[in-house]
Amino acid sequence: MKQDQLHVKAPGNWMNDPNGFIYYRGEYHLFYQYFPYGLQWGTMHWGHATSPDLVTWTHHPIALYPSKGYDQNGCFSGTALEVQGKMFIFYTAVKYDVLNEENVHVIVDDQFESSQALMISEDGYTFDNLASKQQIIPPIVDSVLGHRTHTRDPKVWKYRDRYYMILGTKTRDQQGKLLFYSSEDLLQWTYVNSYTKPGLGYMWECPDIFRLSDRSSGAEQTVLLMSPEGIQKEPLYTSHAMCSLVSFIEESCDIVIPDQLNMVDYGGDLYAPQTNLDAAGRRVMVAWMRMPLPVKNPGEKSWIGMMALPRVIEVEDEQIYFRVHPEVETHFKTPIPVEQINYAKPFQLKVALQEHQVLDIGGYRIWLENGRVHTDRAEVFRGLDQYDLQFQTPELQGNCELDIFVEPNLIEIFVNQGQYVLSNVVYDLKAYVSYTGELECKIG
Repeated sequence: MKQDQLHVKAPGNWMNDPNGFIYYRGEYHLFYQYFPYGLQWGTMHWGHATSPDLVTWTHHPIALYPSKGYDQNGCFSGTALEVQGKMFIFYTAVKYDVLNEENVHVIVDDQFESSQALMISEDGYTFDNLASKQQIIPPIVDSVLGHRTHTRDPKVWKYRDRYYMILGTKTRDQQGKLLFYSSEDLLQWTYVNSYTKPGLGYMWECPDIFRLSDRSSGAEQTVLLMSPEGIQKEPLYTSHAMCSLVSFIEESCDIVIPDQLNMVDYGGDLYAPQTNLDAAGRRVMVAWMRMPLPVKNPGEKSWIGMMALPRVIEVEDEQIYFRVHPEVETHFKTPIPVEQINYAKPFQLKVALQEHQVLDIGGYRIWLENGRVHTDRAEVFRGLDQYDLQFQTPELQGNCELDIFVEPNLIEIFVNQGQYVLSNVVYDLKAYVSYTGELECKIG
C-alpha cells in the first residue's frame, strides 16, 4: 500500500475534503473525498488512510462508494464517531435528478437532492456498503428550513446524554445557514434549531463546532469553523475556510456568530477543515489544499489534491491559534546546512524575519513589510495568473518568528507559534534557499 510522509496525497487521481478524521483503536483514520477514475471532481467515494502518529500515512482500499438509491451519485463529506467500540460514519448522500447521458459523473445544472446517511463499521477497516448503510435524515422539502440540494457535511458529537449534529445549508434568499439536530440513539434525529446571518456568504460548508479553554484566562470558549461559499471576491477562490469564537448553548443549539470571521489560513488554498481529538486529547485540524493542476512525476500515478499538516487548535487571549502538531515538530530532528537540503523531500526552516528582509525558497518569496508577513508565488505558479499570487497576514504586534515547512508542492508558514498560518500550493520549486540572515534548517 502506498505510504505518504507528512502530507496525505491523493493516491492517484482526485482528492478533496478530509472526512471522518478520528483517533480510533490506537491509530488515526483519515478518510477523504475521492474520485478514483480521473484527475477531476466526479462521483464521490471515500478514500482511506491511517497513521500511528499523524506523520506516516498508509493508504487502504476505498471505504465508502455509491451503493444505495439515495447515495447513487456520491458519498459526500461527513465525520466519524466511536460508539461502543464501533466506528459510526455520517455522510451526505447525493442522488441526481437528471442523468447526464454523456458523463454520468457530472451534475446537470445543479439538479440533485441531498440527504444524510450513516454507515457503521465494526473495526474501521471493513465497510459493508450494501448492508451497513441507512438514511437518517431525508432530503429537506421545506424551503423555509433549508435547501433540498445544498444541505450537507454532517458533524456529530456527544454532549451529556445526547448526540448533536450540525449541517451547512442555505436560505431561499441565498444566505448561509446552519441546521442543528439531536438524537438519543444516532438513528432517529430531531430538528432542534437553525441560524443564519447575512453578509457571510451564500452557503456554509463543512461546519465544525467545539469547546476549548482559553490558555490565558482559563475561560471556556466555543470555536466555529466553516467554509462559506461566496465569502470573498477573488479571481477564482471565492470560498474560504473561516473561524470565529461564538456564543453557543448546546441543549437548545442557540448560536450567535460575530459580524467578522477570520481566515483559518491566509494563503487562500486551504479549505474544508475538519477537527477531532488526538491521542492526548488535543483538538487537531486537518484540511484540504486546493490545487489547480495535477502533479505528474516520473514513475508515479498523476495526482491532484493533498492535505495540510495537522494543526493543534488553541485559544489564547481570545485569539484562535493554529499550531503545527508536536508529532510533526518531532519528525524534523536533524539539523543540516542549507547547502545540503534534498529538495525532493520535506524540510523545515526556522527564522526570525526582520522588516524588509526577503527569504527566497526556490522562487517562493517571503518578506516582512509594515508588520505583515507577505508571500509571492508568481515564480512557482507560472501559467496560473488567474489565481492569486501574493498574500499577507494581518499586522503582527511585535516579533516575527517563522516555522516554515517545505515540500515540492506545498509551503506552510506558521507565524509566531501559530498566531497566523499562511500556506501556498506551489509548482516547480527551484533547488535553492536565499537569505542574508540567520537560518535554521532541519530534516526528518
